[in-house]
Amino acid sequence: MAESRTPLDDGTIQTRLDELPDWHGDRSGITRVVELPSFPEAIAVVDAVAQVAEEMDHHPDIDIRWRTLTFHNVTYTENAVTALDLELARRIDDVVARHSG
Repeated sequence: MAESRTPLDDGTIQTRLDELPDWHGDRSGITRVVELPSFPEAIAVVDAVAQVAEEMDHHPDIDIRWRTLTFHNVTYTENAVTALDLELARRIDDVVARHSG
């Protein structure tokens, strides 16, 4: 995996989050909440994100509440946000955009 698992400082995280406006957080983790049109569509997004996560060998926490999904990214081995978490966030955004029309 080309993305680094080195913990990032808060300034770097905030700069990178400027490129991911639907995400918020700090070095302890980054989060995005997404509301989809229906429960089946929400599950389709979860399934697509699962495929991306497997490809990256890096997995988000996902909370499913009817058609609302909460994604939380942190590199648990480092107990911090790394470049890998930010790349996963970007890819989650791509999945959500494809499913949101």
